[in-house]
Amino acid sequence: MSLKALLLLAFGGPRSLEEVEFLLTRLFRGRKPSPEQLEKVKERYRLIGGFSPLPEITRRQAKALEERLNAKGGSFRSYMGMRYSRPLIEEAVKEIVQDGMDEIVALPMAPFRSRASTGAYAEELNRVRQGLKISLRVTFVEGWHTRPIFLDAVREKVREGLNDFDPEVRQKVHLIFTAHSLPSSLIQNDPYVQDMEASVKGVLSGLECSNWHIAFQSKGSGPEEWIGPDVEKVLDGLASQEVKEVLLVPIGFVLDHIEILYDIDILFRKKAESLGMVFKRTRSLNTSERFIEALADAVEERIRMG
Repeated sequence: MSLKALLLLAFGGPRSLEEVEFLLTRLFRGRKPSPEQLEKVKERYRLIGGFSPLPEITRRQAKALEERLNAKGGSFRSYMGMRYSRPLIEEAVKEIVQDGMDEIVALPMAPFRSRASTGAYAEELNRVRQGLKISLRVTFVEGWHTRPIFLDAVREKVREGLNDFDPEVRQKVHLIFTAHSLPSSLIQNDPYVQDMEASVKGVLSGLECSNWHIAFQSKGSGPEEWIGPDVEKVLDGLASQEVKEVLLVPIGFVLDHIEILYDIDILFRKKAESLGMVFKRTRSLNTSERFIEALADAVEERIRMG
């Protein structure tokens, strides 16, 4: 059995405050951020420890998935490629080629499909492959948002989160499922929102919970319309109904990074507490056993399909 490259694709994150400028310049397609923009983002990273845990967690996810697949009879070596920080996708692919491999199984760490996330990873991978002008087979794994093991992995975190509330109020807790907001123009004819709704429905099918909501977070700046409702608007609506207990479930994110550690743990928590709420969130999937098993399951099925 020939050795395959297992390539996890992720957004990226700075390993230090010095790397923030590189990330923003990539994000702005080569345009350097203004001093004000740079300082604003650096301050957010300062508040979560001065760096993003995303690269290190992605590396651990890749290693855990490699070990799981190989224990089940596979033959994989793991790599990771980032869109906005190092190692870039292009750098990862070049390393794979230098290591003598001609087959890549690529897995974007985004559960919901869209041109802006999974589509952008696929485009970048194709661009790199065409630029290298060599024969390189790529199998792209996506659409694992309703796999039973993935739903079970999320459900496990929801149950843990509910257990953080006092027993007498657990039945009153409202769940808010969140994913990254995207520009409305980008998701026309996109399955992004439908994927999220299907995932939420699947998670809820194994829970006894009638109080739940869907919201979007971390939208960009600018005049264009972004999909909603925003988390803040949902919190305001619940406060007006005198809801006191909220558990936020960031189902669109699979690991700790700035949208979790700053947007949720700092901004949304402050907002909820100003409304008199008890606010908690589910722990991230990161390298949870069930999550890694779900990814292994998705990879194996995709390879069987050919």
